[in-house]
Amino acid sequence: MNKINRKEMQDILYDGLRLMHYPVAVKFIFDDHELERFKEKVPEYYTPLKKTTFCQWEIAARMKGQIVLAMPEDLGCTNAMFVFGLKGLDQDEIKSHAKYTRDLAQAERFVKTKSRLPEGKLKAVVVSPLAEAYFPPDTVHIYCDTMQAYHLVNFYMSAMDVHPLTTNLTMNSAACCGNVHSFVENSANLLTACSGSYNAGKTERGEINVIIPGAHLELFIRRMTEHRERYGSYALTRPGDAFPGADICKNCPLIVFKKNKIQRKT
Repeated sequence: MNKINRKEMQDILYDGLRLMHYPVAVKFIFDDHELERFKEKVPEYYTPLKKTTFCQWEIAARMKGQIVLAMPEDLGCTNAMFVFGLKGLDQDEIKSHAKYTRDLAQAERFVKTKSRLPEGKLKAVVVSPLAEAYFPPDTVHIYCDTMQAYHLVNFYMSAMDVHPLTTNLTMNSAACCGNVHSFVENSANLLTACSGSYNAGKTERGEINVIIPGAHLELFIRRMTEHRERYGSYALTRPGDAFPGADICKNCPLIVFKKNKIQRKT
């Protein structure tokens, strides 16, 4: 069986499902030697000019096709700092969730349940278009609409023989904690934008987040190609139609159109 390279995987996701953004390959770097190898191997990459958020780093990858290397000191979001293991739990982090919860005690309990990377271990984060990833990604983050997300999670469940899919939605940390959870638990994730990613204009079309563990990526892509080979397209709603095809309840036979030719007088 021929191996599917990351450029081919991106083409399948980007073109086959009509994505508007590049799938984002995410790599968490915990080793100094791996960080140096990245700098030696990648001829061109970008770094944040000012402190910004993880989901803002992803903008460069998914919208501009750029490879971004970001260090802990480049991160300007305390929610991401906490789930990336760059800071411990403190009162400021608890208070930042107070507007979502009944009281501070509940806010503390909720923050403590977030998935986290090992504290104090993260050296850097790399985000890039999937096709440009020099590494096997830890996760692949796909910003898409709800119908595309429906296809993605259905293909994932079928590929991994997992049903139902248990997702993990946390307060105020969609992109950062969403990727961390998928990486730590080795499971796909489906979640809405958080207030930070939506209000800052990073999901201005109301996109939803689908995150696939890097370890499952090839099986997931192969399941998509098997469906296309069998039915002629990637569409699940109406096999054979180009995605998104006809998003019609139970393939309703009433919603059909016929081609007409204009009869011109001579």
